[in-house]
Amino acid sequence: MEFYRGLVSDHFDGEHFFNPGRSGPRGTGSVLKWLFTRQPGPWRKWTDSPPGPPPPERVDDGKILVTFVGHSTVLIQMDSLNILTDPVWCMRASPFSFIGPPRHRPPGLRFEDLPPIDVVLQSHDHYDHYDLRTLRRIAKKWHPKFVSPLAVPARLEAHGIASRASVAELDWWQGAEVAPHLKITAVPARHFSGRALRDRNRTLWCGYMIEGPSGGVYFAGDTAYGDHFREIRKQFPAIRLAFIPIGAIRPTWLMGPVHIAPPDSVRAHQELGAATSIGIHFGTFRLADDGEDEPVTELQRALDAAATSGTRPRFWTLGHGEGREIP
Repeated sequence: MEFYRGLVSDHFDGEHFFNPGRSGPRGTGSVLKWLFTRQPGPWRKWTDSPPGPPPPERVDDGKILVTFVGHSTVLIQMDSLNILTDPVWCMRASPFSFIGPPRHRPPGLRFEDLPPIDVVLQSHDHYDHYDLRTLRRIAKKWHPKFVSPLAVPARLEAHGIASRASVAELDWWQGAEVAPHLKITAVPARHFSGRALRDRNRTLWCGYMIEGPSGGVYFAGDTAYGDHFREIRKQFPAIRLAFIPIGAIRPTWLMGPVHIAPPDSVRAHQELGAATSIGIHFGTFRLADDGEDEPVTELQRALDAAATSGTRPRFWTLGHGEGREIP
């Protein structure tokens, strides 16, 4: 694949993308130190949970219905449109079927039970968020509109999944009308990208704001904590719902620059001014040293601490396959 070239900006040097301030993942030495000193928390080898019930075909009349499929895959139904985020139905977060982080539970929804998918939001190209096998199935069945950050659409085209005409390719703060009444804007995130040794940070990463008659929905994708949450609120002051990561957080010295831990997830919820937030990025793939249940437990502690100074923030975690209507 030919690498992206473009105009220099505050997060692109002409060849590589970066976080403003140059924050990002630790180097190879730190990763090796982690691999030799790991203290992983407990995970069940497999939880054979039944899939959730099939969602309705469409949701309208100002309602927003969300179903948590697992990790960062969420079905958002609003304004008669069905939106799928970072869809992964494969058994491993890996390019291979025999090696790489395996699932520890099945997807919360059967692929066959999905309603017609109109829009797919792709936050970045890491294997736990961007699965070519799943994307091929979606493209073949529904031919949806894809929304991706800069340089990611070239991967879709190279693998025959979608033509450039069916992909909205966005830089931070750029928006696209994906339906007559629905606009999606790419917003900053603090993370990194790459799927192999040679392509580190050759594609952009982002979150998304969805704006429709039913209100504003923010999907953070994968991100560390940063001042971008306050910047997003300045541009989008009325967020009805936010999806914020809570997992892959241990050890903090290694994961902190690229993943957000529950206390800061609650802080982000407050800085965004979101009416409701839902935790994502936990409980499916073992990507760091936190235990399987640790992100949810830590989130509840953070919410308890926040409640001591006033009203408890409305920040939920959903069961795999659980659907819930948003106030």
